[in-house]
Amino acid sequence: MKPINRIKVVLVEKQKTGKWLAEQLGKDPATISRWCSNSIQPSVETFSKIAELLNVDVRMLFNKSK
Repeated sequence: MKPINRIKVVLVEKQKTGKWLAEQLGKDPATISRWCSNSIQPSVETFSKIAELLNVDVRMLFNKSK
């Protein structure tokens, strides 16, 4: 299955960790890990919050479809 999100890549680019993101969102670090590995996907609202926390356009969190 093709990876849908780029959360892990953007975290690295912004020099942030999954643990940091989990603390900011009040989520379990295991959930963040599953998002980063593309096992599961966060909600649209959560993608928006992640983009705001990382100060990026929400589109940066997704892989291009074509």
